[in-house]
Amino acid sequence: MNIFWHRLRMVLAMVKIEHSVFALPFAYSGAFLAAGGWPGWRVFLLLTLAMVMVRSFAMAMNRILDLRYDRLNPRTQSRQLVTGELSVRFTSFFALGTALVFVLACAGLNTLCLLLAVPALLWSAAYSLTKRFTWLCHFFLGSVLGLAPVAGWIAVDPQFALPAVLLFFGVLFWVAGFDIFYAAQDVEFDRSHGLHSVPAAFGLETAFALAGFSHVQAALFFLLAGLAASLGWVYLLAWAIVAAVLFWEHRLISPRDLSRLNMSFFTLNGVVAALLFFGVLLDLAF
Repeated sequence: MNIFWHRLRMVLAMVKIEHSVFALPFAYSGAFLAAGGWPGWRVFLLLTLAMVMVRSFAMAMNRILDLRYDRLNPRTQSRQLVTGELSVRFTSFFALGTALVFVLACAGLNTLCLLLAVPALLWSAAYSLTKRFTWLCHFFLGSVLGLAPVAGWIAVDPQFALPAVLLFFGVLFWVAGFDIFYAAQDVEFDRSHGLHSVPAAFGLETAFALAGFSHVQAALFFLLAGLAASLGWVYLLAWAIVAAVLFWEHRLISPRDLSRLNMSFFTLNGVVAALLFFGVLLDLAF
């Protein structure tokens, strides 16, 4: 039993389950907007299961595909596959299992979700490979998480509606912006090992400017999504707070001071996702 709980803790640490706070609220936002309120327990539970499974699959694949780099990077040498706490064999079976459960959850939602299940899995697994050939990898990662509001919408209403598409682009630019910040930690490592990122390609000053541009775009798309969904003052208030949080994020860190990067990356970005969801939820309620 102790071995089981230890293995479970290692798996949760590997997939960084706490980072589900980034994508899951956007999936819920899409579902609630499509339903005009509560989407029902069946959709809610299957959507939650699907989101947790696809994210766990993506993280497991990321750890497998990046293992040779993680062994060399001092920042990542405590990861579970590097230390041997989890094996590549176990992680591969774990990824296969989460992929299967994801497909089954999609099948339980509707036909469109099922048809898109395998392409979504392939797309989510490909991020690790993009770092090998393009600095646009941050935007590719953004597109992966941007699927969350679209998935939430089509789980309820199997069509690509304008509010969901606008949220997709909002999430894409939001994630790209904070992932550029995150990549600032690995500039020298990326350059010396042939990996691509905006900071490695253009330097920190340009990278931070691009991150700022991305977050301005994110704020605009979040606003347009609310207007397209005919949301009112409650959502607009939540949006204004989110815009202020994004602005504050850029005041916390600079190319010369990355000491508060973890606060910017996790705490503030978790607040962004939660605030927008509660803005949607409360606006629909009122």
